[in-house]
Amino acid sequence: MSVPAHSTRGLLAEELSKSERDLGLARCALLVAKEEYAQLPVERYLARLDQLAEEVKDRLATETAGPVVLQELIRTLYDRHGLRGNPEAYYDPRNSFLNDVLDRGLGIPLTLSIILLEVGWRLGLPLEGINFPHHFLVRYNGVAQRLLIDPFDPEKLRFEDQAQELLDNHYGGMVRMRKDFLRTASKREIILRLLTNLKGIYANARDDVRALAVSERVLMVRPGALDELRDSGVLLARLGRSDEALERLGRYLTLAPEAEDVDQVRSLVEELEGGDAKDA
Repeated sequence: MSVPAHSTRGLLAEELSKSERDLGLARCALLVAKEEYAQLPVERYLARLDQLAEEVKDRLATETAGPVVLQELIRTLYDRHGLRGNPEAYYDPRNSFLNDVLDRGLGIPLTLSIILLEVGWRLGLPLEGINFPHHFLVRYNGVAQRLLIDPFDPEKLRFEDQAQELLDNHYGGMVRMRKDFLRTASKREIILRLLTNLKGIYANARDDVRALAVSERVLMVRPGALDELRDSGVLLARLGRSDEALERLGRYLTLAPEAEDVDQVRSLVEELEGGDAKDA
């Protein structure tokens, strides 16, 4: 899927082509938001993250101990700038747009984590994102301490052996902790989770235009994702773009001939070929 080099997607593709070290997590997140806000000044919002880091440095003076810097980071973001979770309107898409989160001070665990990570990295903190079930986390990976940060409750730092407590908060004791739940998430995986969240919000609202736009960006992050190839084909069918839908669904059937939903996809292809796919 080719995109114009200087379009928002072209800029996103350029960023995604970089190495893990050089890829700008916040820049990618802002470029995701820029499809919703065409005039979004990406550099201005990146400068705000710089300013937040400078504010933390000013308050620390000569203090450089990691745990102290971390505590000051949390105080600055949450106490002084009012950053907080938005459980009352969790599925508001604005919670997934980094510019909105910075402007409104409201977000979901993932976008709050992106801010924690980006400002923390500017301060030299050894922070990592964790694709924890249900609720994204940040880990402070210090020499002497490894601490978990819940972006909805950042002042209560936990050791890794307390992660079961977080699972119990969401699953009522029905899910047991596994080692892979604490695996470090790459920047691409974080952007993928951001896009997947947005796609789910739009799909539930039956906003097929926006859901398709997100699905196509998921394919930029995961070009070989067969489930996304199928989903984008279904969305194209719903939008009446039959030729494109047939191309993608045909590719899906070729590449995933043993998939459980092959019969359903074939039926949809037959409807499209017959000119009737109003309710795909």
